[in-house]
Amino acid sequence: MTSTAKLWSELQELNEIVKEISQCTACILSKTRTQTVPGTGNSKAEIMFVGEAPGFNEDQQGIPFVGRAGNLLIELLSSIEMNRESVYVTNLVKCRPPKNRDPNTQEIDACRKFLEMQILQINPKIIVTLGRHAFSFFFPHTDARSARGKFMDLKNLTIFPIYHPAAALYNPKLKSVLKQDFRKISAFIQNYPKQEESTKTTSNTTKQLSFFE
Repeated sequence: MTSTAKLWSELQELNEIVKEISQCTACILSKTRTQTVPGTGNSKAEIMFVGEAPGFNEDQQGIPFVGRAGNLLIELLSSIEMNRESVYVTNLVKCRPPKNRDPNTQEIDACRKFLEMQILQINPKIIVTLGRHAFSFFFPHTDARSARGKFMDLKNLTIFPIYHPAAALYNPKLKSVLKQDFRKISAFIQNYPKQEESTKTTSNTTKQLSFFE
């Protein structure tokens, strides 16, 4: 398969996930959403950012991390000479909880398969969790505050928990901490060991969701 054909195939598979998300009625959030917010970015992204849930602006535009928090994310990426188009950005749940409340366990479980599918399809080198709720999805029994800024191995995944960008909007002192963590992300990617191409092209039908077992 040529590189162009491979990229087209990957985009098609991600679009199928987006389509399935748009038709989802597995939890009560489907009744109050304006539209689903599946995620956006590079289908071959080395870095996947995972937040908690869409807010008002995201619900209106169908794009995660827009508005002030999204602008800060772009600024942080720029600080390590990256842009939003080079990464993939999504949330635990793909519909906005009413009044921006935290999603409950049932809602997160209903969306679990979509995040798992996205991770398997994109196969990022690192998953950066934004805030404690996103981190707890992967490490439910680990304190997010003590884990922040540390690389965590979860089976075949590398998880890197950081503050949610919105936190720095309320506490400007956290912006310098976020910049330090983004430099760590950049160093991780630059030093990431080269892997055989076959590792990145294994068919999804043969992969197992072993990282959540």
